[in-house]
Amino acid sequence: MVLVGTEQEEMRKLVQELSTLLSERQWRMAAAESCTGGWLSKVCTEQAGSSAWFESAVVSYSNQAKRSLLAVPAEVLSRFGAVSKETALAMAQGVLQALPAADLGLAVSGIAGPTGGSPEKPIGTVCFAVCCPTEGLEEAHCMRFTGDRESIRRSSVSYAVRLAIAAIHT
Repeated sequence: MVLVGTEQEEMRKLVQELSTLLSERQWRMAAAESCTGGWLSKVCTEQAGSSAWFESAVVSYSNQAKRSLLAVPAEVLSRFGAVSKETALAMAQGVLQALPAADLGLAVSGIAGPTGGSPEKPIGTVCFAVCCPTEGLEEAHCMRFTGDRESIRRSSVSYAVRLAIAAIHT
């Protein structure tokens, strides 16, 4: 992924805002990524000093990885699928269990294409979740992005950062 010009500046500003909010609360964030393949972690760790607020990430691309690394129940995956609010929430909860020093878990799972979509879950369907147990926060929902694989993934990373910012503000 290559961000250029205003996209790069916008992402830098979003991550700076997320950094400030997490640092003010002395929270650490952990990410559980699937379709973004580490891109969310990349934009977070590009910022100098991110080790003060970014704990770690798990890229759990396959269902087996979601089960073994994030403890996503097999029943959730079989009943709702890898791209669902339920799975995203289980991923966010699971990354917090796997990385107990983190205070906020952020998860992304979706279909970036160019194949893999279905009538029920077309290409561009991406589900997100954010969890902060100390605040009683659990939120999950799905979005639909358009464009090619890279633009869907870029939009997903941007949306995930915005979701984390919004969650911290609540």
